[in-house]
Amino acid sequence: MDLVQISKNIRRSIVKMNAKSFASHSGTALSTVDILSSLYFKIMNIDENNPQLKNRDKFILSKGHGSSALYATLSEKGFFDKKLLEGFYIDGGILPGHLDKEAVPGVEVSSGSLGHGLSIGIGMAIANKVDKLDNNVYVMCGDGELNEGSVWEAIMFAPQNKLNNLTLIVDYNKLQGYGKTNEVINLEPLNEKLKAFNWDVIEINGHDFEEIEKSLTKVTNKPKAIIAHTIKGKGVSFMENEFVWHYKSPNEEQLKQALEELLWEIYL
Repeated sequence: MDLVQISKNIRRSIVKMNAKSFASHSGTALSTVDILSSLYFKIMNIDENNPQLKNRDKFILSKGHGSSALYATLSEKGFFDKKLLEGFYIDGGILPGHLDKEAVPGVEVSSGSLGHGLSIGIGMAIANKVDKLDNNVYVMCGDGELNEGSVWEAIMFAPQNKLNNLTLIVDYNKLQGYGKTNEVINLEPLNEKLKAFNWDVIEINGHDFEEIEKSLTKVTNKPKAIIAHTIKGKGVSFMENEFVWHYKSPNEEQLKQALEELLWEIYL
């Protein structure tokens, strides 16, 4: 399985979706792709032909404004026809700009109002324990999202309940809606903070597939937190580490360049 190529496919879909709909958050979505590829194509127990499989693993994209990444990943995996991506964030389309679990199969939680995903994931993880299911719950939060107090309440709660079936992934791309993350509210020392709350903490390069897989498959008796150092706009040179791509959508010329960089023929 070529995760590099799968990630390129997903990134291609993202830039096309955001260009067509004039949507924001291209950089926000692109930083998550390699983790999503690893989860959906190698790690999680899921069945695109049976999205409600009882013992499935579940993923929550708490940073729901990066919705284009999850929609594109689900369509790449076969949960729904890729043609539906053409209706992203436009009048008459069925894919809202923020994630909607009723829109297409595979979306576990509607999200976008920040700070809720980890708490919902905790509820799912507790339910799995009660039902004696051994499936896992994965929650991805943005680094800026950690400004929300509700996230830290959840971070306190999970170890108290010994939720070793729960993994928090922090998309640490260093940029948020108001600028550089650690200039808005400094998260550091994030590793030590999470350890102090009794999580098993792993720091990785969020674009290294070997590191991603190793962190996701590590067995622990605590809830696990993966601090994934990523690049906002990853894969498109003029978007990488550029704050403006939290808000901009690519124009026709920029879309052409992005698709060329992603090594695909041009499709407009």
